[in-house]
Amino acid sequence: MTASSSASTSRLLIRDLAQIATPRVTSDGGTVRGQGLGTVEVIEGGFVLSENGRIRAVGRMRELSQVPGVVEEIDGRGLVAIPGLVDCHTHACFAGDRVEEFALRAAGASYEELQAAGGGILSTVRATREAGEHGLRDSLLRHREWMLRSGTTTFEAKSGYGLDRETELAQLRVIRDAGGIPTWLGAHALPPEFADAGADAYLDFLLTDVLPDAALLAEAADVFLERGAFTETQARRYLEACGAAGLTLRLHGDQFTESGAIPLAIELAARSVDHLESTGPDGIAALAASDVAAVLLPASALFLNRPMPPARALADAGAIVALATDFNPGSAFCESLPLVCGLACTQLGLSPAEALVACTVNAAHVLGRTDRKGRLAAGFDSDLVLLDADDWRYLAYHLGGPVVRTVVVGGEIAWDSRA
Repeated sequence: MTASSSASTSRLLIRDLAQIATPRVTSDGGTVRGQGLGTVEVIEGGFVLSENGRIRAVGRMRELSQVPGVVEEIDGRGLVAIPGLVDCHTHACFAGDRVEEFALRAAGASYEELQAAGGGILSTVRATREAGEHGLRDSLLRHREWMLRSGTTTFEAKSGYGLDRETELAQLRVIRDAGGIPTWLGAHALPPEFADAGADAYLDFLLTDVLPDAALLAEAADVFLERGAFTETQARRYLEACGAAGLTLRLHGDQFTESGAIPLAIELAARSVDHLESTGPDGIAALAASDVAAVLLPASALFLNRPMPPARALADAGAIVALATDFNPGSAFCESLPLVCGLACTQLGLSPAEALVACTVNAAHVLGRTDRKGRLAAGFDSDLVLLDADDWRYLAYHLGGPVVRTVVVGGEIAWDSRA
């Protein structure tokens, strides 16, 4: 392998790696499902060469020829390279916290008692509105750094803690400007000012006054289809309008009840249905027969002491399975995809290989980026994580431990634990 030389070329060579682990590039370059979900290509004693933010070559050290010109080198001895992790479902743009609510829940408080104490989504709405755009930017940059240190190089984040025009659009701008992938979750909850008018009146407001500008900022739209949130009829209206505005469609569904999210997602060709803690056999079969991804959020289920989503059944049936943190202040205060991978292996019945695929290439599919993210292969973005281990399975095995040593984004070192 020989690289061309140019004075303006930026190169990064990571050499003498103990292992390189990556989902294989499929014939269509897209998602991995069925038996392929558990297949990871492992190279022993390898290198990764990046040039101008893209991967130029991946291979064994014996295949590495001299690289002419100026090149920055990283000694990979004793380290493992995996693709940069992709978090395809977060609510990372928020202000305040809900630690008091957490303490009350730990002491046995019911949902009704938490609401009476001022908890729930609306408590975060109040704090997020009060923070303003500058405060939200500071908060998201802090959360982005947490995610980066856990190996996340690509993240999605949703609005939905503003529930008014000004704050919803501010959230989307902040997410976009921080390098995240914005999703408009205007239909997250009913804001207090619409308590009397009701959900249909609130949707009138969203679709008339917010959607035109939200569609210029966001890539996708999401809705919370659940008992106590929005009905199937209301979710359909919201998603159809968002789809007509050019947004990719996603749903929060089957978290507490099966309320029609999966059939609606399939009918509207949504990109994903996320949560699925309450999904039964019919829903599993329907997802497996579709191209709608199942985004599983085990940290949320653990945080709320809910049943885990049926990951093993979904994978065995051939569904597109992805993993994400659901990072948010109320039900999953967790930014760590390595921890989620550990939960996937210990609680969901997935293998380490399936967990890695689910939070790399399949998560990249949910965000429409399978051509650039989620694999270590020539032509892909040079986003990768160096694990402080000699076996890639430590990603899930070292539960909550300091397994991430170095994070590279776009061919540049973005974070190093030794700095």
